[in-house]
Amino acid sequence: MLSYISAKEAAEKWNISQRRVATLCAEERINGAMMVGNMWIIPANAEKPADKRTEHYKKTHKTELKPFVKWVGGKGQLTDEIEKMIPASVERVLTKYAEPMVGGGALFFKVLSKYNFKEFFISDINSELINAYNAIKQNVKELIIRLKDMQMNFLPLDNNGRKYYYYNIRDKFNTIVLNEQNSVEKAACFIFLNKTCFNGLYRVNRKGLFNVPMGSYKNPTICDEENLRNINTALQNVTIVCGDYTLSKSFIDNKTFVYIDPPYRPISDTSGFTSYNSDVFDDNEQIRLAKFIDEINAAGAKIVLSNSDPKNINPKDNFFDDLYKSYKIHRVSATRMINSNAEKRGKINELLISN
Repeated sequence: MLSYISAKEAAEKWNISQRRVATLCAEERINGAMMVGNMWIIPANAEKPADKRTEHYKKTHKTELKPFVKWVGGKGQLTDEIEKMIPASVERVLTKYAEPMVGGGALFFKVLSKYNFKEFFISDINSELINAYNAIKQNVKELIIRLKDMQMNFLPLDNNGRKYYYYNIRDKFNTIVLNEQNSVEKAACFIFLNKTCFNGLYRVNRKGLFNVPMGSYKNPTICDEENLRNINTALQNVTIVCGDYTLSKSFIDNKTFVYIDPPYRPISDTSGFTSYNSDVFDDNEQIRLAKFIDEINAAGAKIVLSNSDPKNINPKDNFFDDLYKSYKIHRVSATRMINSNAEKRGKINELLISN
């Protein structure tokens, strides 16, 4: 005997909204679905229809953009899951995209490549990172010249020569006071160090000085000219801000898709190094962020937030479950690669929280 499930159960099974399931039923895209009373029921063995919900936004001609830096905590693994949370065009039309903690921009560059949002806003508190974004936007030709020169000088060297060159650039980077006159020079040093340092880390000491040692890459791509030129073109329609995520509030409204990727709450005593500035993003900061989420939720924005899942370590740790109890909490599988102990690298759950 054929068994049926409710639209709510189908929504949970397929990880889409109940409203979306009802739309698919009404469009006769789910075989065997029928209306009983005022609710839809669906055959339990029905398969999720091909999801064309983001077609409204997709560009006809796509230029694939890649992040220009490696970034600890980058969301390359989760972008497909986050992308699914862009609302269906039949539900609501969004015209703006905001990422107030952009970091390396794994999702941002994917969205910029694929979708026709009319306005973009990105920000970050890391002034060196934002300077690099601005240098690509405003002075990409000069930046490419400097990076090509660094690549040409660095790659032919033996290991000792590379160390000497790397630490000279690191010292130079730490002594340059960022201003309008030397912004491209400092951006070039920033990108060079990111491409050649250990694990692509950005870490500073108590004095605010970059202190990551050199990595051991055979042939790092220091200057990806084609990607930098493509990013330059794409950034012309993007507002770039250096500062706290709350500065995005004036941009965000009910036409905005917002993705927020804060420094993850450490899931062990030794994992807090992923923060890339001298300030600590502790539980009080996580609570402050949650209040901001409530504010932009009230403004009608569509929001997705990522974070670590403390239940990986302590199943009784309900910090985020309590903090975001009025939101949808999705636990998704990801691979954690940044760990000094290779045996502790592998699959864990991370959180995607949405409204």
